Amino acid sequence: MENFAYYTPTKVVFGKGAEKQAGELVKEQGCRKVLVHYGGGSAVRSGLLDRIYSSLDENGISYISLGGVVPNPRLSLIYRGIDMCRKEGVDFILAVGGGSVIDSAKAIGYGMANEGDVWDFYEGLRTAQDCLPIGVVLTISAAGSEMSNSSVITKEEGWLKRGYKSDLCRPRFAVMNPELTVTLPKYQTSCGCVDIMMHTMERYFNMSDNMELTDGISEHLLRTVMKNAEILMDDPENYNARAEVMWAGSLSHNGLTGCGTDGGDWACHQLEHELGGMFDVAHGAGLAAVWGSWARYVMDARPERFARFAVNVMGVIPGGDDQETALKGIEAMEDFYRRIEMPVCIRDMGILLTEEQMRKLAEKCGHFGRRTVGCVKKLTEEDMYQIYVLARE
Repeated sequence: MENFAYYTPTKVVFGKGAEKQAGELVKEQGCRKVLVHYGGGSAVRSGLLDRIYSSLDENGISYISLGGVVPNPRLSLIYRGIDMCRKEGVDFILAVGGGSVIDSAKAIGYGMANEGDVWDFYEGLRTAQDCLPIGVVLTISAAGSEMSNSSVITKEEGWLKRGYKSDLCRPRFAVMNPELTVTLPKYQTSCGCVDIMMHTMERYFNMSDNMELTDGISEHLLRTVMKNAEILMDDPENYNARAEVMWAGSLSHNGLTGCGTDGGDWACHQLEHELGGMFDVAHGAGLAAVWGSWARYVMDARPERFARFAVNVMGVIPGGDDQETALKGIEAMEDFYRRIEMPVCIRDMGILLTEEQMRKLAEKCGHFGRRTVGCVKKLTEEDMYQIYVLARE
């Protein structure tokens, strides 16, 4: 096993009606003025924002609001949020939404606490020295950003999607009421379940001598999400299933399932980020569309790991050797994606990639020749292109 540091400073308030505590939790931070950051109209129509505002009012918290966050959050809105916060003297950000809203809030937090262009951090040109404190009222089980050290944003100029990691952005608290996710469309729920699973799978597929305990936690988390994703296909108002998925989302991306590993592969995320940047696809759907092709391309580098996944997660009966078992596991995962109405190739998302687009995706994923991705097999730009070809249809 690898040495590790496990750091999870986020206070979690979980359960029915938990959002009513938002004002009290913000007050505990000793702030003067809050930016309430949110996405589209659902937070307004559902009455959630009104409940948040009432809770802030009851606790004497001054606030301003900025909505308009979209999936694959945009740098232009982040710039606008930074300007607003500076003019209004904001010293705390309350993100009300899912991963896109939280990631946008983190970027605003970086922009507020550091000089210069916030995009520099996402391009790897500079390292952030601080971040405005952030709290979360979670409305979507997916990204795990409510407890993570990462955020991903999209720059409209060139449609570049980039991530940045720092413990500075970990939220001070996360309010999680599974009831808030009940009205999500089936497609969005399934996308979220895939995203949750992939945060653990990216860590699981590594080149480490892994801890049995971490593997066991990871495998059980994956089985739990799969079981409850299928329940929610037929019974979207099932509170217990919503709660299981919501808690799994946080645990999958707060570092727990990476303890003792080398950090994991993460190539699928990098490959999907470029699809999201170019075509604005839902993150979970994009991950499902490329995963099987990535797995088949790299599994020869560590077939025993893929075989363990096949048996312990997918319930596959072992084949004649690790490679045969591994292939059965990949096929079983793709069958699961189909059962929850997720794509297993890029064509399934209605995208017919051209040769030029696949080359461009690979070029951008490789940061124009500056990097490889993955660890199970280090992928060059040509490898990335070949995976996009495999994933096309």
